[in-house]
Order: sequence, then structure tokens, then C-alpha cells
Amino acid sequence: MADGVEAADIAGTAGADIAGTAGTDTVREFERHRGRLLAVAYRVLGRTGDAEDVVQDAWLRWSLADVGQVADPEAYLVRTTTRLAIDRLRSAQARHESYVGPWLPEPMLTSPDVAEDVALADSVSTALLLVLETLSPIERAVFVLREAFGYPYGEIAEIVGRTEATARQTARHARAHVEARRTRYDTDLATRTAATERFLAAAAGGDLGALMAVLAPDVELVSDGGGLAPAPRKAIHGAELVARALATFAGRMPPEPSVELVTLNAGPGIVIRSGPTAVVAITLHLVDGLVRTVHLVSNPEKLTALG
Repeated sequence: MADGVEAADIAGTAGADIAGTAGTDTVREFERHRGRLLAVAYRVLGRTGDAEDVVQDAWLRWSLADVGQVADPEAYLVRTTTRLAIDRLRSAQARHESYVGPWLPEPMLTSPDVAEDVALADSVSTALLLVLETLSPIERAVFVLREAFGYPYGEIAEIVGRTEATARQTARHARAHVEARRTRYDTDLATRTAATERFLAAAAGGDLGALMAVLAPDVELVSDGGGLAPAPRKAIHGAELVARALATFAGRMPPEPSVELVTLNAGPGIVIRSGPTAVVAITLHLVDGLVRTVHLVSNPEKLTALG
């Protein structure tokens, strides 16, 4: 699922700082692959800001390399980006241990055509990215390279600095780990969009009955405020409690509020703004047409890419 999709994956850019510090050919070659590098880094890290920083670091290394001696620029750049992302992920996972409240991946604006590709959409789903957080950094990188981009095991082994046999074993373990922990959510885009529209109308109108009609009985609300915005410190379970929490939240709209339906992580999502600033992002995950999981991000540090 790799060819032709990476540039559409991330609406932000890491190229603004790539200026005339290197030759034109060096810059052009890097730009050819930057979309893929961002796509790999985001899936490994779960944060657009970190992904852009990693790609910028990869550019600095590329700009200092003797690129004329690099036989395969893409392989070189993906290897560099992946190893930088693994290093950053290790420190990020240590930070997660002291994170205030639940941790969710940073929401990412994606183009609508990405949402129409079921396999591609799944690879950037917040639900999958959350499961990937339970893998080790090496396992996560191997899973992303194999499952999202289809790299052969020999290339993966070279990228992560392992033998091919070890790469295969790591991939099998990571795949089994993910399958055992993930929920199979509905993938039909029309169904998800219709449910998101009904959810938004009911929540905005404070209609508990209509809201509960969209929610599965065992629905879970996970809110990520990171200690920087008001948010429950634990997940909320059950249709009635989740509906009341959402209705309470809807009654506390920010100044100059606006609500927008957008494509987040290759699926329908909701962004609430205060003036031009995004203050909340919501993604819904459905099972049998009902909302089974609500991911709500209000941590302002995770919403800057939605501005």
C-alpha cells in the first residue's frame, strides 16, 4: 500500500526549513521521498510534530552526506528516518509513564482519498496507533515497515539493524500482539460519516436520548488533555455516563466556537475551534453501526497541526 500515498498522509510539512544549504539535486532528491519519510515517522511515533522533527533531522544528515555515493537514496533515507524515530520513540515512551491521564495519538488531518483506501486508512487509525503503543520501538518500526509499506524482510532487517531471521520473528510477534489487542471496528466510510453527523447533531443539541441512540451500550470515552486542558483522568464507560459527559462538554463551548467535520486519521472526525485555534478533536470508532469508542483530544500541544 506504499506507492503514491505518502504525500497525502500528512497535511503538515517538514520542508519549510529545507533551504539552500545543499545543492539543488540534493534537495530535489530529498523532496521526492519526504512524503514517505513523514508517513513512516508518524506511524512509528504517533505525533506529527515528532515526525516532522525526525524528518528534519534526516534532512540534515542527508545534506551532509556524499549523496553521489548513495546507491539507493530512498533506502538510505528510510533507514535514517526509521532509526531516528526509534530513538525518539524510546524517550517518548519514558515520558508517557508520567503523562497526566490517558494518552492518545496526535490527530492528523488526512486527505479524503486516503480514507477511501481501507487498508491505508487502518494504518493511520488512532485505534491502531494506540495498540502500537504497546509494542517495543523495534517491534513497532518493523510492524509499520512490513504491514503499512510492504517492505521485504531483507530491507527491514537492514533498516533496523537486525538479521533477516530476527526481522521475520519480530514481525510475527508484533502482528500477533496487535491482532490480540485490537478491536475490529467498522470500516465503511458512509456508515462512519453518517454516525459522526448524527453524533454531532445530538451532542450539539444536548439531546441525551438521540446521543444514546448512536452509542453502543458498552461505549468507552477516552479523553486526552495531558494535564493542560480539562479532561477526565480515566476512561468513562457505558452509554448513559458517556452521553452525560459529552452533553456536559458540549455545554462548555469555548469563546468564538466553530465546529467542523473533517477527515482525521483517514476517517470522519470533528474539530472544535475557538476562533482559528483548534481546541478539541474527536474521532469515533464504530462496531455494527454504533459508536463503540470515542477518542477526544484536548491537549493543546497535540492540536497545533490542526490550526
